[in-house]
Amino acid sequence: MRTIPSIHWKREEGSSLVEFALVSFLLIMVLLGIVEMSRFVLVYTTMANAARAGTRYAIVHGGDRTSGASAPSAGKTYCSSTSCSDITDVVQSYAGAGLLNASNVTTTVTYPDSSNAAGSRVSVSVQYTYNPLITYFTPGLGKTLSSTSEGVIVF
Repeated sequence: MRTIPSIHWKREEGSSLVEFALVSFLLIMVLLGIVEMSRFVLVYTTMANAARAGTRYAIVHGGDRTSGASAPSAGKTYCSSTSCSDITDVVQSYAGAGLLNASNVTTTVTYPDSSNAAGSRVSVSVQYTYNPLITYFTPGLGKTLSSTSEGVIVF
């Protein structure tokens, strides 16, 4: 009877270490991606809520001021950066409470009906440049987010 020569397999002692390194790297990248996307959603919802807070302030305080901080300039449908400072302050304070960098928040207030009288519309737009915590995600997530809220002035 003839014996079959045994095949000598190469040693596999270090293969589990290499597999662990590859799998752990991919697992860490997935976890960091989840953290970054969750933060992205948090920043966007905070910015949208800041726009709503600014609109609410404008619809409650808009009609009682015929001139001053909330009133649009004569003949214009928007406020300059100094004439809507109250609304801008409300938006920035709300955004700052939600862990956004208030200096990156840009607020634009428009009065489509060219008036801040009761029954007129007001629109508050907020823009924010998102900066990811992890620089690896900057090309995909380094975007300018924007949100707009509109309401009717009631007082």
